[in-house]
Amino acid sequence: MLRATDLAHLIVRSRLAPSAIAVDATVGNGHDTAFLADIVGASGHVYGFDVQAEALAVATERVRGLAQVSLLHAGHETMAAKIPAFALQRLSAVMFNLGYLPGAAKSVVTRTETTLAALQQALDHLAVGGVVTVITYPGHAEGADEAVAVAQYSAMLPADFAASTFKRVNSAGAAPALTVVERVK
Repeated sequence: MLRATDLAHLIVRSRLAPSAIAVDATVGNGHDTAFLADIVGASGHVYGFDVQAEALAVATERVRGLAQVSLLHAGHETMAAKIPAFALQRLSAVMFNLGYLPGAAKSVVTRTETTLAALQQALDHLAVGGVVTVITYPGHAEGADEAVAVAQYSAMLPADFAASTFKRVNSAGAAPALTVVERVK
């Protein structure tokens, strides 16, 4: 079965190139961070954001030795302030995997307000041809709110962007959804 994370990786891999600048807006255990770092290589750079020190400790081990990764103990809504201006001008991919840190307290979750602020910043700085992926998890209260807000936000984007949402439609429960936004002009 193709999971939302697998599809996000396929899409980002098709758009991201060596030497590019990418963002993992929700580092968690660092899987997407390592994935992005592998693609951009030593001549590119990945900025990773997480509010949990526990997540950053695990991710630091996962990307140990990769000079092209900067992990920031900050919320994703601070990306425009924390990423150097020269890098923001070349932003090629941003990945969001919302919700909570697997294996950690489920009381610490991403929040709709900060997610929408971060998504706006990502799109403000995304290069033409760049892509943003957002995985939402409507199986918990905040996740359900986030899923609705991301879908509504994406549906209202101007023609400079192409937005699509993918989700399993024959799931017994609330299935994760992947929203993909590409800057087309």
